[in-house]
Parts: sequence; structure tokens; C-alpha cells
Amino acid sequence: MDFFPTSMLIVPLIFFAALLYASVGHGGASGYLAVMALLSVAPESMRPAALMMNVLVSSIALYKFYRVKAFSWQLLLPIIAGSIPFAFIGGLVLLPTYIYKHVVGLVLIIAAWQIFTRAKLVPKMRQEGPKKQSLMIMGAVLGLLSGLTGVGGGIFLSPILILMNWAETKTISGIAAAFILVNSISGLAGVLTKDYVLPTGLLYWALSAVAGGLIGAEFGSRRLANPTIRQLLALVLVVAGIKMVATA
Repeated sequence: MDFFPTSMLIVPLIFFAALLYASVGHGGASGYLAVMALLSVAPESMRPAALMMNVLVSSIALYKFYRVKAFSWQLLLPIIAGSIPFAFIGGLVLLPTYIYKHVVGLVLIIAAWQIFTRAKLVPKMRQEGPKKQSLMIMGAVLGLLSGLTGVGGGIFLSPILILMNWAETKTISGIAAAFILVNSISGLAGVLTKDYVLPTGLLYWALSAVAGGLIGAEFGSRRLANPTIRQLLALVLVVAGIKMVATA
């Protein structure tokens, strides 16, 4: 891929994706995948690039939300106990290009549906929390998906926690940030044990992601994200997901 103009065009889009995702405690991998899919980045470069930027942005989001006490170790620990080994296993698996495009496309479309339908939902906490075994199983499934596709898994974890009413919105964002961080590190470790190709311009994309993540996480940790913004984000993911499937 030529460095100009496509690689530099990705920079502001990555910034915008990081800003939006970090505002709800996410690392933004599905957004980065959407950007790379829309601008035809080589599939073999997409997963490691998305995971690396995910690690950076989710670290920022975790710090910002943890700082305002929007966090729960009780929920997080069983989930990551199940997810970490399976994220690594998923990272070891290199899917053929046509399968990878279908899987990522489906992930993006599902993520868009989850974001859109939950954009205005405010959870009411249940009096009884989930069982640790249920959290571990959920973590294992999401961890495997994370490693296979290059997303952190938080795009699925947050809607589940909201649906089950297991925590308040900001607490869910803090939990998601930590979950995404550990899964992304584990998945990236698996990816890097195999042959991989990093895209030209990744350094600029990463710097853009960090800048967007700092702004978005600061905003999101102080106040709730705008539902309209999340609905627009869902539209972008749908378009990118359809493009991935159509070009597989």
C-alpha cells in the first residue's frame, strides 16, 4: 500500500474512532478495523495493527475511568480469568483471508447493532450479582473471539453487562476498558508468535489513536457519551462490515 494518500487519510479517521470508543471505555479495535476495511488495508496487517492501537487506547481509558472509581474488581477478575488464555489461543489462529473478512464483517455488523440498540439504555443494577462460573464462561467466549478477529471483546461485553443490569454505565465502561486491555495484550502475544505484517504508517495511526483516546476517555469518565454519536458510529460499522463481506 502506498504511504500517500491512503495511509495519511486513515490518521484523522483513527483519531475520531479512538475518541468515540474511549468515551465509553473501549479501545476502538472494531472502529480501526472498520477504517482499515473501508480504505482497503491488507487483511494480514489489520489484526496486529488494531490490537496494538487497542492496547494503547484501552490503557488510557482504564486509567481515566479507574481514577473516578468507575470500576469493579468483583466483576472483572472472573471474566478475564476465562478470557486471557482463550484470547491467546485465538491469536494463534491465522484465518484464511476470505474467512477472516467474513468473520470481521459479521463482528462489525453485530457490534453496530449492539451499539445502536443500547445507545440510550440506562441500566438498573440487579440486587443479585452473576455467578463466577457464568462470568468465566462468558469471558472465555469473548476472549476467543477477541484473539481471532483482533477486537478487544469489549464491544460485546458492555452490551451484555448492560442487558443483565450487573453494573452502572460508567462502571461498565471501566470494566470494559480493563477487559479490552488484557485481551488485546493476550491476543497480540498470540499474533506476534506467527508471521505478521505491520502496515506502513502505523506509528502515525497509533499517535492519532492516543490523542483521540485521551480526549474521549476524559470526556467519557466525566459524563456519559452522547447516544447520537454512538448511533452514528453504529452506521459506520455497518457500512464497513458489509464492505468486508462483499469483498471477501
